[in-house]
Amino acid sequence: MKNAVRFGLLLAAAAALLLSQQQGQQEGAAAAPTGPAQPVPYSHKFHISMGLKCAECHTNPPPGESMGIPSVAKCMTCHMSVAKDKPTIQKIAAAAKEKKELPWVRVYQIPSYVAFSHKAHMDAGATCQRCHGDVAKRDVLFKEGDISMGGCMSCHREYKASNDCGFCHEAR
Repeated sequence: MKNAVRFGLLLAAAAALLLSQQQGQQEGAAAAPTGPAQPVPYSHKFHISMGLKCAECHTNPPPGESMGIPSVAKCMTCHMSVAKDKPTIQKIAAAAKEKKELPWVRVYQIPSYVAFSHKAHMDAGATCQRCHGDVAKRDVLFKEGDISMGGCMSCHREYKASNDCGFCHEAR
């Protein structure tokens, strides 16, 4: 009888452990990816649904290597009147008044040893989504595009662009 009770308890414990692992896997699969903590919440999904285009906020100043992160002054061009009573907008307005920028955390960073030009890629027909994923559907931005060397080389092969080392890297 003792062995039957021990076996039953062991079987119940194993079943509980298995059920717990399955629930954890289901929760993990359903959890949305997260990006870095930002100074204020920002939904690309919402702003794009309002008709904004990437280039309206993310400028590409000469010579075109980097896309800019919008300044608080840029945000305030709309938010002087739109949603100005929201705490988040008040925080942006206070920064603008003090002529301080918000410390946005970059989601994507190109290594310093890579010669990359957003302008050259846009001129070649690349879209923002190609490298950055479906930002238009994101409330929270996270790294989803593959900007590793392998990801870039794969895209270059697909679009018949050079994969010569010197095309993206300076000689050391």
